[in-house]
Amino acid sequence: MKQIETKEDVKKLVDVFYGKVLNDNTLSPFFKHLNLDVHLPKMIQFWSFVLLDETGYTTNVVEKHMKMPLKKNHFDQWLKLFNETIDELFIGEKVDLAKQRAFTIAWTTEYKLKQN
Repeated sequence: MKQIETKEDVKKLVDVFYGKVLNDNTLSPFFKHLNLDVHLPKMIQFWSFVLLDETGYTTNVVEKHMKMPLKKNHFDQWLKLFNETIDELFIGEKVDLAKQRAFTIAWTTEYKLKQN
């Protein structure tokens, strides 16, 4: 296993993670309608911004999810799959950072959805 150091590493994380999401009964209904040729490059750019300090991602992640009927179990499953994926593929400080950021995104989105 290696550390997350390049955009190719981030691409691997995103590709493997979305493979799991698309095969997950709890989460797949939220993702099956997406054009993955458009969506996955955006997610690679987002996680490259988060983990590698690359510029270019400007979309509000939370805002994109505000109209979705997401519940606590969806966030829990998303985090579970994300953490499993990153633990299977990588080691090092960026693993901890990715998990922390994923938790923050999930918590913030869930909190804001409850406020609407």
